[in-house]
Amino acid sequence: MTLHILKKIGILLLSLFIVSTATFFLMHAIPGDPFTQDKAIPEEILKAMNSHYGLDKPLFYQYVEYMKGVMTWDLGPSFKYQGRTVNEIISEGFPVSLYLGLEALTLSILGGVVLGAFAAFKYHKWQDNLLMILAVLGISIPSFILATFLQYLFAMKLNIFPVARWGSFSHTVLPALSLSALPMAFIARMIRSNMIEIFQQDYVTTAKSKGLNTNVIIFRHVLRNAILPVVTFLGPLSASILTGSFAVEKIFGIPGLGQWFVLSISNRDYTVIMGTTIFYSAILMFCIFAVDIIYCFIDPRIKLKESKCKI
Repeated sequence: MTLHILKKIGILLLSLFIVSTATFFLMHAIPGDPFTQDKAIPEEILKAMNSHYGLDKPLFYQYVEYMKGVMTWDLGPSFKYQGRTVNEIISEGFPVSLYLGLEALTLSILGGVVLGAFAAFKYHKWQDNLLMILAVLGISIPSFILATFLQYLFAMKLNIFPVARWGSFSHTVLPALSLSALPMAFIARMIRSNMIEIFQQDYVTTAKSKGLNTNVIIFRHVLRNAILPVVTFLGPLSASILTGSFAVEKIFGIPGLGQWFVLSISNRDYTVIMGTTIFYSAILMFCIFAVDIIYCFIDPRIKLKESKCKI
């Protein structure tokens, strides 16, 4: 088990190194620079700014210095926001995205499991058909379209929730619903199909013939096995939700990390783009790593040898 975890950590660190390297060279391969976007700058001032930020140094030297900063989690200064570092921007924006993401993730998992299980119990009935139609709509409609609709209906017309901005719990409801709709619909469909298949398995029929309590059969045998494929999906899902949606944060004026990422791209702020990309990648890889380890414990059918976890 320990060797398995160490191997996964090694793969995670190698992946982060590749992402950091690729991001650095791709950003420097793009024509232009962060100082000549709005208006022409005198050549002397441009040279002074490039010298100040080390952009006049050889590319390999810049790369080595940047990777030293990444290893010590010093992502450098922002080129556009004077006196601010990338670390400060991430520290300011990520807690907002994290709070919103946790709320959306909770809605996605709980809502998806409950609705999927209910649809399985009502298989081929009108409740099942209605829920599956809603699930298809949830998967088909982009989050930014749903966000705009919810904003128009519940904020502008019904005046139940605030239109935008960030402050209280009521400000999080509509963005969280917008973020959770697609994963909730996906989880609901997955739970439903898995439960319908498991209901037809021989061991469930045997459990029923033995007179086991219905709730025991559902929660110990059916739902537990039906939720296993969902766990695999939770890795990338958690990462994408916890880091927030760029479009949703922009629509609701939420000062999360996604908004900073969008602004950094339009401003060609190299260090912010590279820093947030590395940060997003680290969260994604950590979530997948955590799910991979957790999966070994929740599924007793997994038998891994030597370097893998043994159940």
